[in-house]
Formats: sequence, structure tokens, C-alpha cells
Amino acid sequence: MGSLSEWLSAFRELHERARRGALAPGEQAAYRKGREELARALLTAQCLTLKSGETPRQALRVARSLQLELDLPTARQRAFTVDVSTGGFSTLLDRSLAVGEEMGVSLRLPAAEPVVCRARVTDARAQGAHVRVAARFEGLPPADRERLEMFVFDTVLAQLVR
Repeated sequence: MGSLSEWLSAFRELHERARRGALAPGEQAAYRKGREELARALLTAQCLTLKSGETPRQALRVARSLQLELDLPTARQRAFTVDVSTGGFSTLLDRSLAVGEEMGVSLRLPAAEPVVCRARVTDARAQGAHVRVAARFEGLPPADRERLEMFVFDTVLAQLVR
């Protein structure tokens, strides 16, 4: 087995080919396994645990500021993510939202169409003068989930492999 640096470089190359849709038929399984292994290692490093039925790839969060348009029951609000995963996001808002509250979401990914879906508030905690609100995506189409997962791994690899 080579070094971690060698593994990350090889995985990054595989990831780039996957993003371009250029994986050979036999490489898809190796790529998915590599994503799962990297996500599991990062979750361990972040001291996060998986919820029942959750895979490491679904739980892996990255700290990235992405523009959000939130359609709340009382108003439309612009915000930015604090972190994002294929399962959801967190953001800082001026007011609290109730756990369980549902909202419309438009999440802008770099150089791509926004991800548009519904989300449900899973947590809301005071953080200074703001409230950190966490939300879980609801009914996210598989193609959008894959775009988010690709973005998460783009972010991870940009931070790990320079």
C-alpha cells in the first residue's frame, strides 16, 4: 500500500475523470468505494458519527459559503451556507426557525444550475447575534444529490491535495 498522499493523488485523478463522465466501466465501483473510504476517514477525523441508515458520503460536511434563497412561510430570505453535505446544510439567520419547519431552497453551486428543493429544519441554536439553523434536504432528486456529492468531494480534494 502506498502513502496517503499517493492514494489521494490517485483518487483525485479518478474523481476528475468521474466529473467529466470519463470513467471506464470497471472504474465506477472503485471510484464509489474510494469516495466512501475518504468520507469515512474524514468523519472519523471530524469526530462525527453516522445516524442509522446513513452512509459516510451522506454525512460528510464541508465548510463552504454558498448562496441560498430560502422560501420561508413568512418571507423569502437570502443567506449563505456555513456548511453543506448531500443531506443538508446549515446557515446563519437573524431569527430562529422551529425544528420541523419546512422551506423551499435554492442553493447556488459554482458554475452550475442551482439545486432547488424542499428542506426541513433539524436544529436551531443561538450563535451570537444570529441563529445557526441546520436543515435536511427533502425529496432531493438523485441527479441533484450526485451534483452535491461531486461538489463536496471537489471541496475536500481541493483542501487535501495541493
